[in-house]
Amino acid sequence: MTLDLLRTILQAISSLAIAGGLVYTAVQFRAYRRAQHFANFSKLVEMQMRLREMRVKDPALAAVYRHDLAAAGNEREAREYFFNLMQAAVFEIVWYGHTQGQVPEEYFRSWDMRMREIAAEPSFRRMIKSLSMKIMHDQFQRYVAGMVDATPERA
Repeated sequence: MTLDLLRTILQAISSLAIAGGLVYTAVQFRAYRRAQHFANFSKLVEMQMRLREMRVKDPALAAVYRHDLAAAGNEREAREYFFNLMQAAVFEIVWYGHTQGQVPEEYFRSWDMRMREIAAEPSFRRMIKSLSMKIMHDQFQRYVAGMVDATPERA
């Protein structure tokens, strides 16, 4: 083997190692961006849940936005409405994480089964079907509405 051939082979190996490192870095960066996107989404939903929690504790706060009262005839119904929205928000994080590959299938399925039980509850169904404002991911809102439609109401 000549010295020139050896240099060429070593340069090729070095170049391949650098290219492989760049590809690996790009894949890691993409995974980091997806994880950060999911973390940002989760944080926004969590902040939204805190506002809903305030309304569960003090239903009079629902009067701040007129559309919040559309689903509530009394204080108990206002609390139920915002409590159910909070439950939906936690599931929305699980659902979104699943769509982004951040939540494993079996974990999502366990949540989905439990949410179908909750979707049978009359208070949850009233919340989803009310015309009151619900800030949710559009696809998630359609998913939950379909879940409610496919689940018989618990008597």
